[in-house]
Amino acid sequence: MTKVLVVEDDPINMELVIEIVKSVGFTVDVAVTGEDAVKKTEKEAYDLIIMDIELPGMDGVAAAKIIRSKPGYKNTPVIALTAYAMKGDRERFLAQGFNEYIPKPVNVADFLKLLNKYRK
Repeated sequence: MTKVLVVEDDPINMELVIEIVKSVGFTVDVAVTGEDAVKKTEKEAYDLIIMDIELPGMDGVAAAKIIRSKPGYKNTPVIALTAYAMKGDRERFLAQGFNEYIPKPVNVADFLKLLNKYRK
């Protein structure tokens, strides 16, 4: 079963993302800060990480870079989940090492299609 870490500080967005991820049969763990996400990856192995960009303290870009530097996480897919949805933002986050990009507000059908690519 695919184990997913969802990193999101907004409770409403977190609830929506959890419901979508669970609906495809994935196991979900959560973090609300970049620091918390880094700590969780030290204790657990995740198959996929869904990372908000704007987080309190350490942002999602910095957290993803730290996580990717850890043993076992170099090739773990990380999806940017962000309100940055202007022209060029998708390319910017992909260039910063994210595997995928989902803009907010989330298009549920597109998100489900994307998640199915990571089904184990």
